[in-house]
Amino acid sequence: MGVTKEQVESTLKAKLNPSHLEVNDTSGGCGASFVVEIVSEQFEGKRLLERHRMVNAALEEEMKEIHALSIKKTLTPDQWKQQQESNQSNSAA
Repeated sequence: MGVTKEQVESTLKAKLNPSHLEVNDTSGGCGASFVVEIVSEQFEGKRLLERHRMVNAALEEEMKEIHALSIKKTLTPDQWKQQQESNQSNSAA
């Protein structure tokens, strides 16, 4: 059996200590494809590519069984807060 959504969440929580984490299994349940959105203080001062590498490194063991990992967002808590505020002001308009 492939990797579960819960395994991906558990590993990312343990290694990157996110304040927000969203993992979606887009493989239809076989655990071969995931979409990740993650907010972590560990991303502070890191470029986008470095952040993606951190996520991939955290999931090193899981990646042996995952065929596709789409990292939708890798944000710092401040960036996440700004994005949420922006979304709220846009939806209020």
